[in-house]
Amino acid sequence: MREYEVALNPNLLVKYLRKPAKEFTRHDIIRYIEENDIEQVNFHYVGGDGKLKTLNFVITSREYLESILATGERVDGSSLFDFVDASTSDLYVIPRFRTAFVNPFSEVPTIDLFCSYYTREGQPLASAPENILRKAHKRFNKATGLKIKALAELEYYIKDEKDANEHYPATDQRGYHGSKPFAKFEFIRTEAMRLIARCGGKIKYAHSEVGNFTTEYHYYEQHEIEFNPVDIEDAADQLVLAKWILRNIAYEYGVDITWAPKISVGKAGSGLHIHYMMVNENDENMMIEGEKLSKVALKSIAGLLNHSKSLTAFGNTVPTSYLRLVPHQEAPTNICWGETNRSALIRIPLGWVLKTHMVKDANKPYEIYDVPYIPGKQTVEFRVPDGSADVYHLLAAMVMAIQSGIESKNGLDVAKELKIEVNIFKDENKHIIDKLDQLPVSCYESAIELEKDSDFYNTDNVFPKGSIDRFVNLLKSYDDKDLSERLFGKEDEIRELVKQFVNYA
Repeated sequence: MREYEVALNPNLLVKYLRKPAKEFTRHDIIRYIEENDIEQVNFHYVGGDGKLKTLNFVITSREYLESILATGERVDGSSLFDFVDASTSDLYVIPRFRTAFVNPFSEVPTIDLFCSYYTREGQPLASAPENILRKAHKRFNKATGLKIKALAELEYYIKDEKDANEHYPATDQRGYHGSKPFAKFEFIRTEAMRLIARCGGKIKYAHSEVGNFTTEYHYYEQHEIEFNPVDIEDAADQLVLAKWILRNIAYEYGVDITWAPKISVGKAGSGLHIHYMMVNENDENMMIEGEKLSKVALKSIAGLLNHSKSLTAFGNTVPTSYLRLVPHQEAPTNICWGETNRSALIRIPLGWVLKTHMVKDANKPYEIYDVPYIPGKQTVEFRVPDGSADVYHLLAAMVMAIQSGIESKNGLDVAKELKIEVNIFKDENKHIIDKLDQLPVSCYESAIELEKDSDFYNTDNVFPKGSIDRFVNLLKSYDDKDLSERLFGKEDEIRELVKQFVNYA
């Protein structure tokens, strides 16, 4: 079993230690450092702005290394979070050994680890993003006996000089799954995949996306990296890790990268679709009964639909989010769900639930062996969030919404009522749209919906009240009520707004 778990794994520590990352111990990290001439250790943690922070250590002795890994280090919490007062600002950052990886950018051999925040009393910081997610998932597991695995589809644009698209020019808004030389930045995408995997990320695949366009001075090209399902806490970590790696690669190549939700009106925006599945204690996917969605899956969908308005407060956090969430685009605006339906807020993607033998058919007459049936791929896709999402808070809020649907008495009725079978953006289906509730159209409206749902998120103090208040105040501070109407046709003002939030998250 151990060889099966580590075979072909690109993580250098997994290969060397011959064990999966989830089993890493402090002793394992020390052994790897000593036997591979590692000179430095970096701690990483996410601050209140959603960006990855770094604390560097130079290893000077075994004793010092033991101290770092056993006790963590002290940081100024008031400089990381606006809710931490300067008079009591000290926090501990404690490494999570399963997150260890060899830094691919450091000039000297370095091991990096993600950390959690703890208080002076040695307790997890209640308002820390990673702790809010951990609390939500622990509560869900206790109530249902299930765990949630999740993955993200990270869409982003690369910006370079206009002449980058001079040879073999890409067709405007026709870049989906384009190949080199029409896709100019495939090399950045594939390098990112390789490094993310080496650092512990579980990647499903990557490709060029629909969006590409040229302006007076620049060429923009859209790409996507999609991950494989992992425990939901790890899904948040690997998304933050992926953004850090992509930014570093772009910086080295002298190009800009952004996962801003919208950078030009009339051009494809960038989403952050979140897939999830629920598994039992044996890691079996519980989303399917027979060849159809299970009752627990349907009720989980109902929970997300019921709280979808307030979920935008965590998943769509900047004014340009609502330039993406407009009618008649692929981004959702109406509260509904459908199977393989990209016009819906929640989509059920193909999940290989049928026991077919497509590979045998495609390889006739030479594929003569039995083809293994590989179950457990079915997920549910939440299509609302974008790259501005505060991922730890978003996933925690999604977990709570999913649990509420499972525990509700009318979850199956809600799912049945809000399922659609047609493309709701077509004119002939306008009568269906008119019956559906809509998502917020601005950060201000999103804040109002979060205020209405604040008691729900505060259940069992998963989201401390101050955490909700901070999101509400931030979203209202943008003063973007009726923003789409105010900016209609004003291209210069739109460009200035895009520039303001292009590197927000």
